[in-house]
Amino acid sequence: MFFICPICNKPLYYTNCNRSVACENGHCFDFAKEGYLYLLPPNKKHSKSPGDDQEMVAARRRFLSAGHYQLFSNALNEIACRCVSVSAPILLDAGCGEGYYTERLAVALRADGKKPEVFGCDISKEAVRHAAKAAPDLSFAVASSFSLPMPNASVDLLTDVFAPVVPEEFRRVTKPGGYFVLAVPSARHLFGLKEILYDAPYENEKKETTYSGFCFCKRVPVRGNLTLTGQDVQDLFAMTPYFWKTPKEGIQKLERVSSLTTEIGFDFLVYRREFL
Repeated sequence: MFFICPICNKPLYYTNCNRSVACENGHCFDFAKEGYLYLLPPNKKHSKSPGDDQEMVAARRRFLSAGHYQLFSNALNEIACRCVSVSAPILLDAGCGEGYYTERLAVALRADGKKPEVFGCDISKEAVRHAAKAAPDLSFAVASSFSLPMPNASVDLLTDVFAPVVPEEFRRVTKPGGYFVLAVPSARHLFGLKEILYDAPYENEKKETTYSGFCFCKRVPVRGNLTLTGQDVQDLFAMTPYFWKTPKEGIQKLERVSSLTTEIGFDFLVYRREFL
């Protein structure tokens, strides 16, 4: 077992015929029937059911499974294979959601001749449940990116696709010389959707962000165009932050739309953990 105890940070060991894990201080955690661990203590939850709910997770799963963002997944896989040089890397997907990118990263690294141990953490129990069910050979946990249940300097590659960035935690768990890959939206990502939702659509801000303990290596832009119809339009909306902050009038306009064409774009920012 690679995860650590979220309460005392001690290593976790299999117990109860591998149906549970426990640390030397007696903190015990059971595996859910889907195979994931719940490692989010009550004092680290900001609500009763934090993270994406069942509706949002289902929408994202349908949308991503249909391949609409496969170009981004393919690009992330290529970056990962170039960054990882060891034969048995440890990979952590922080804010893994329902596991689409996590699962495809594992497949790509194996196809590249590696034997990765792949871990995914997300604060949404519903998302992690779907991830564990879809990829039972990977290790998933309900956990916060602000307190990752991973040992110090243990991760060869940490990925973050539109999830909260916690520099101090990412620095703690990444090995010196290891990589951190962050996906951020390009300036005109989903601009066609914004043109429907808002009277004055805006471009996303481009930032050159530095993080203490990491050196910036490169920015990898990935661009495309997307045309959606029917339920796919609503699924895209449901998996974006606009789902929470769009005025009622914008939602009503989108409900009347039968098709949507929009620019899409991710920038992958690649960082390397400094040797200190």
